[in-house]
Amino acid sequence: MSSDLASRRILVTGGGGFFGARIVDRLRQQGCASVLAPRRAEFDLTRAADVEALFERMRPEVVIHAAATVGGIGANRDNPGRFFYENAIMGVQVIEACRRFDVAKTVVIGTICAYPKFTPVPFREESLWDGYPEETNAPYGIAKRALLVQCQAYRQQYGMNAIFLLPVNLYGPRDNFDLDSSHVIPALIRKCLEARDSNRGSIVLWGDGSPTREFLYVDDAAEAVVLASEAYDKPDPVNLGSGQEISIRELAEKIALLTGFTGSIEWDTSKPNGQPRRCLDVSRAEAEFGFRARTALDEGLAATIAWYQGHQAAAR
Repeated sequence: MSSDLASRRILVTGGGGFFGARIVDRLRQQGCASVLAPRRAEFDLTRAADVEALFERMRPEVVIHAAATVGGIGANRDNPGRFFYENAIMGVQVIEACRRFDVAKTVVIGTICAYPKFTPVPFREESLWDGYPEETNAPYGIAKRALLVQCQAYRQQYGMNAIFLLPVNLYGPRDNFDLDSSHVIPALIRKCLEARDSNRGSIVLWGDGSPTREFLYVDDAAEAVVLASEAYDKPDPVNLGSGQEISIRELAEKIALLTGFTGSIEWDTSKPNGQPRRCLDVSRAEAEFGFRARTALDEGLAATIAWYQGHQAAAR
């Protein structure tokens, strides 16, 4: 694939979303002239007829399945059935269509939420099946984990070239800043800026601040997906991350400093913490297709804050 990716018809599902749009941008920067990114209003991937119509019309040669129904802890807790069903059914139908339409390469985007709740740190791909995911996001994580099984089963039975990537928590400009469904970094940025601008003396955050997370800047993640699309053709899943771990408490203090919020941070311990620790072993990605994250957390946070400050009305 590495020699002719630019000449292929590439379908990016979820190509209008936060992550998918960056993948589309990266492909075009790499010289890919035929990158297809239809929106859900045109083709709803939870509907079998729409998936069939999409593949009939676009006849892709490479598919990057980035479409997903996602959100933070609150959104996962409030929508476990929807998050399981939509992520499972979209993936199953897209992968099956890739088989039936003889797609040359299928790239499926998984999630760090698929890992067991108490995975030893750093998370190694071999640990993926060693336990059940953290309860608040288990339906989403299990749905995505099932797609890895489908990719490997189809490779075994049909010789299908399907790979599976496991990105850590992503962030960056154009993220989702809706407090009802956003992930931790955009939520913290919005809360700090709104408190600063309204002269509020404190903000309230979920949990106790002790869990740790790893974050990957969205442009770096898009680069990783394109590198894997070009050069990785094996059945084993691959972690995508920075390899750097930070506690939620430290992250909140860092974002408060970067946004100029000088008030206090209060922790609502009646709310869930989520998974205790998250940090990936990222050695396989570097060994297999040369990916290393390039954007330092402070640099990425500054860029994200600057973007949000210039687009607050639209981002909300």
